[in-house]
Amino acid sequence: MAAGDEEGQAAEPEAVAESEAAVEEPRSFKDLGVTDVLCEACDQLGWKVPTKIQVEAIPVALQGRDIIGLAETGSGKTGAFALPILQALLETPQRLFALVLTPTRELAFQISEQFEALGSSIGVHTTVIVGGIDTMSQSLALAKKPHVIIATPGRLVDHLENTKGFNLRALKFLVMDEADRILNMDFETEVDKILKVIPRDRKTFLFSATMTKKVQKLQRAALKNPVKCAVSSKYQTVEKLQQYYIFIPSKFKDSYLVYILNELAGNSFMIFCSTCNNTQRTALLLRNLGFTAIPLHGQMSQNKRLGSLNKFKAKARSILLATDVASRGLDIPHVDVVINFDIPTHSKDYIHRVGRTARAGRSGKSITFVTQYDVELFQRIEHLIGKKLPAFPMQEEEVMMLTERVAEAQRFARMELREQGEKKRSRNDDDDDTEEAIGVRNKVAGGKKKKRKAF
Repeated sequence: MAAGDEEGQAAEPEAVAESEAAVEEPRSFKDLGVTDVLCEACDQLGWKVPTKIQVEAIPVALQGRDIIGLAETGSGKTGAFALPILQALLETPQRLFALVLTPTRELAFQISEQFEALGSSIGVHTTVIVGGIDTMSQSLALAKKPHVIIATPGRLVDHLENTKGFNLRALKFLVMDEADRILNMDFETEVDKILKVIPRDRKTFLFSATMTKKVQKLQRAALKNPVKCAVSSKYQTVEKLQQYYIFIPSKFKDSYLVYILNELAGNSFMIFCSTCNNTQRTALLLRNLGFTAIPLHGQMSQNKRLGSLNKFKAKARSILLATDVASRGLDIPHVDVVINFDIPTHSKDYIHRVGRTARAGRSGKSITFVTQYDVELFQRIEHLIGKKLPAFPMQEEEVMMLTERVAEAQRFARMELREQGEKKRSRNDDDDDTEEAIGVRNKVAGGKKKKRKAF
């Protein structure tokens, strides 16, 4: 796979069979061919009727075909690949049966939860292999040979290369979820390595929101005569989503944010920022003003990231500030309002961000902040979704009345951010001292080590 392909260039896969939608849409999972024990599990999860991608993909997967699933965010993709895998596992029980590759740690944990919930009555064991977690405990979990491994590509390659006795030579199913994003995060080398060490005789499911040139190359390399199951070929947002923008001077962004949070008080919010630093700063700013805000970004430890997500899911916090690490795949049922505090540079990311609200038939709002520097990016978004967005009604005078309090909170947030940075630096210095001491010991023992290696 060449690394130089354009992220946004769409390309249709060659020689891919189209799945034929049934004349009459099935009304239940049983109609799709799902076995009784798994139908009961769906019922317990509250999955009454299959989603469009499940209707398209499950019957084809149960026939033993490879699949390319193109579906928008929040479309029930996990069920579309988990149910056929669990049904095949029931028919031929085996350890290290399936591997699911995902781009982010949070998505990996979420997929694991769904596999375990669907497979609880048949005793399915899953293991999550992602960065930010101790490799030794992961090696022990792999030694127990789970049925399903859900992994980010980088950490899985680490274990394939360094964990004694671990291999995927008996693997029967490979799933690449959010494949476009896996490749955009520069995991191509890792995916290539994984494809080289797993059996050619396997079933492969590739799910992606978009068919980029990179995904097309991956499809050619990894799938055999796949069936394409596409439920949404054009970029669109759901009908029940009310979308707005506000045009504001860049220096008053924080004041406008506080105004909107006050105006729409009582709702739950996801606020998207472009950088980890701005996510952390804005969370501290809002806390200083008395809001229950928590951050979620890539520079947090894995435990803290999961903690933030769980607090927000449990409604213990009403505002989640996040980078695009949370824009795709995460199923948080009760988001009322999405705010694009920083406008996304890739227009498609707008679709994924606002897709966090108005899920499963509910209504929701999204508000995008457009400063004097963002006009072109905003026009691209409107062009992509094919509609002109209305302005959110604002009372400018009320916003201006907040500026003094906000300025004070900004000052406190900067101080806290600086303190956090200093603590982090001092911890890193301590680690460096430890490494230096280890280095000295190794030099002293170096001669002995070399002699041992020679024999």
